[in-house]
Amino acid sequence: MKNIIFFGDSLTAGHGLPAAASFPALIQARLDAAGLPYRAYNYGISGETSAGGRQRLASVLARHVVDVFVLALGANDGLRGIAVRETTANLRFILQEVRRQFPAAQLVLAGLQVPFDLGPLGLPGLGRYAQEFGSLFGSLAGTEGVAFIPSLLAGVLGRPELNLPDRVHPNAAGQQVLAANVWAVLEPLLRVQV
Repeated sequence: MKNIIFFGDSLTAGHGLPAAASFPALIQARLDAAGLPYRAYNYGISGETSAGGRQRLASVLARHVVDVFVLALGANDGLRGIAVRETTANLRFILQEVRRQFPAAQLVLAGLQVPFDLGPLGLPGLGRYAQEFGSLFGSLAGTEGVAFIPSLLAGVLGRPELNLPDRVHPNAAGQQVLAANVWAVLEPLLRVQV
């Protein structure tokens, strides 16, 4: 069996839902159904920022041989308005450290948008921040040469019926959409690697 590490925040953890409803668990079901010899590990922690992920990375990498690493951090950075250059540096460090320790691993970066339109708030620079934040992921994936999920929350963001009452975290149906978004990029990589 090969290992897929899902490294993220509450979106990965499946905040407010049973563990079996999280998208990494749903990916495991797809792996099993497809007969692909992979074990999915969910290392999502609610509230995690890119800086927090950078700090806990070593402990996760010490637990498993990494064959595939899916990085899905940054949403909390965006919500807190953390400088884009800081988020980028943390995500770059994580990708490069995984590559250093596991040179053969497939790396995947999930893209995110700031989950609300900041422009109407009328605060200078918020619209620009949202734009810079949204573009950092594709740019980083390109410079690091890793596979890219354009938007983890595509089809879920802004749809109340696919989110918990907080309108931030996907509900069980929303997690199914996240799983489909991830699977679309992940499955071709896995079939090449087997």
